[in-house]
Amino acid sequence: MRTTYKLFGITLLACSIILASCNSKPKNQNSTEKSGEEWIQLFNGKDLNDWTPKFTGYELGVNYKNTFRVEDGLLRVSYDNWDEWNGEFGHLFYKDEFSHYRLRVEYRFVGPQLKNAPNWAFRNNGLMIHGQTAESMELDQAFPTSIEVQLLGGITGQGERPTMNLCTPGTNVVMNGELIEPHTINSTAETQYDDKWVTVEAEVHGGDLIRHFVDGVEVLNYEKPQLDPRDPTYEKLLPADGNKMLTKGTISIQAEGHSTDFRKIELLVLDE
Repeated sequence: MRTTYKLFGITLLACSIILASCNSKPKNQNSTEKSGEEWIQLFNGKDLNDWTPKFTGYELGVNYKNTFRVEDGLLRVSYDNWDEWNGEFGHLFYKDEFSHYRLRVEYRFVGPQLKNAPNWAFRNNGLMIHGQTAESMELDQAFPTSIEVQLLGGITGQGERPTMNLCTPGTNVVMNGELIEPHTINSTAETQYDDKWVTVEAEVHGGDLIRHFVDGVEVLNYEKPQLDPRDPTYEKLLPADGNKMLTKGTISIQAEGHSTDFRKIELLVLDE
């Protein structure tokens, strides 16, 4: 009988270990994926009908030097019609505003940087979320007041440069209970070298939590996005009730001196 009980105990323990192993999943964004989720394709692979460009120094709707275009099923930020950089920062705005959502993007950097573009803009683009409307931007405004989910790339042999950082043009956030005022906060992501395709995601919960992911792994999170009183746009964008917290806004991508391809820009609306 002792031998029977011992064998039964060993068998039970082995089954428990196997069951626990089967139920264990990595703590990443992919573990929350559900069948039947309805992702909105912000980029349809055919045209830019739902998008509007805004370049520094130019009226809304002017696609300066045909920088934003669709070729071979890709949304491209291209500088092949440019001779050099003269401060014409560009942003391409999607038509709708969103509050609670997951934004998934596949991107890559291509070719050399445009002549005279800023050094910091090398292999640099961004997903501008919780942004002001394109219509509310000033003619000579360089960046929309927004939360920037920064996309960066590196070159093999030239050091580390993590992607999916946070930049805060005209905004602040809270991290670990403290107001964060520096313009850039680095993520824990690895450097994405050369011209490889990278899949990234921003998970946005209105005016509460925002999380950054690279290939399904969380690399940064923060809370309470809000307007920065130090910024020139603050008074203009502050609502009548004086609430500076950002709970929704536009989504745009950048053009700031380095060619970038996007093959997917999709969004899943989340419950509030």
